[in-house]
Amino acid sequence: MISAKNIHKFYENNHILKGIDIDVNKGEIISLVGASGAGKTTLLQILGTIETYMSKESSRLFLNNQDISLMNDDELANFRNQEIGFVFQFHQLLPEFTAVENICIPAFINKVPKKIAETKAKELMDYLGIIKKKNNKPNELSGGEK
Repeated sequence: MISAKNIHKFYENNHILKGIDIDVNKGEIISLVGASGAGKTTLLQILGTIETYMSKESSRLFLNNQDISLMNDDELANFRNQEIGFVFQFHQLLPEFTAVENICIPAFINKVPKKIAETKAKELMDYLGIIKKKNNKPNELSGGEK
């Protein structure tokens, strides 16, 4: 569950996000649509706790009913590892690892046993229809497969 209220973001003098409100329920699928430079990626980075937002009195960001603004850096890093999944493309994939190994990295950081992490990664790859590419390196994958 995501609940963001009155989210603002500035880059220098540019007011990119101007009081964004969004609620996403568990299991709900949404898409962000807009022109280049409208702030789609910035909003996703804020919702993923990678980027910070300008805190105003009425600004709030709740993920899974937890107020993100109350977390210190260590708590936030742990929350991100436990609760948020990122699907990165291109430069975030480590070229020396296979597709399945790249998917497993967050689980390994969280000390999930290798067999369990790989089983879950393969289930995800099968769901996405790319299980045949599990042993391919990133440079052997198409943009969509990455």
